[in-house]
Amino acid sequence: MNNKQKKTYNAIFANPIHRDIVWNDVVSLIKALGGTVKEGNGSRVRFDLNDLSLNIHSPHPQKELKKYQVKAIRYFLINAGVEI
Repeated sequence: MNNKQKKTYNAIFANPIHRDIVWNDVVSLIKALGGTVKEGNGSRVRFDLNDLSLNIHSPHPQKELKKYQVKAIRYFLINAGVEI
């Protein structure tokens, strides 16, 4: 995991929730943790990591995550047992 991915991880777990987390940085983080990213129809994306899945929509037209998306990814990482 590189420094940018560590910063993204820390931003996901920061309080209050950051509103400047970029979608592509999250995709990079999931892949670096050994997960897979599958794009579905439209903006639908599925993250798979440690036998868990998260179905989420990628943000559009902006590239930053909304607050509820950050929370969903945060709980997904916790449930997947990710610690750095």
